[in-house]
Amino acid sequence: MATPDLTALTGDYTIDAAHSTIGFTVRHAMVTNVKGKFLDFSGTLHLDGADPSASTASIDVKMESIDTGSADRDGHLKSADFFKIDEFPTMTFRSTKAEALGDEDYRITGDLEILGTTRPVTIDLEFNGAAKDPFGNERVGFEGKAEIKRSDWGLTWNATLETGGVLVSDKIKLNFDISAIKNA
Repeated sequence: MATPDLTALTGDYTIDAAHSTIGFTVRHAMVTNVKGKFLDFSGTLHLDGADPSASTASIDVKMESIDTGSADRDGHLKSADFFKIDEFPTMTFRSTKAEALGDEDYRITGDLEILGTTRPVTIDLEFNGAAKDPFGNERVGFEGKAEIKRSDWGLTWNATLETGGVLVSDKIKLNFDISAIKNA
């Protein structure tokens, strides 16, 4: 598989949170999926088009910005049962490895910190392209996904269902739709 020539894209970028999404999906009551996202986050990328393995990513997410479409559920997720946002207000990701898989596919591995626990996570990414927007900004876009087990970060609250099973699955699907602007 051929990797596109990304040499011209080499540089430092700031994630445009207004045009990006960091979200998740979790199985609820073993019968449906609940989707959520974080509304307040920031991050930077360093892209190296000649050597994608030298590329990096850094993201900080404000946990109080969680939004699942239900104020009661969001309040529970912010509580001591889950994210303990008073003690751990930020979730962070710092890349440790980047690799080109071919075509427009990449993989980035890094350290995800939640509740003071840091564990490795691998995110599969698809390069969505690059463009100059109407305001003269050079943009790049990536779409990504990963799966984690929330218990690996100490997120273990649950309730047993009368019919068997649990209220909240351990497996969480993470999804990213990132637009980043090249720094001048």
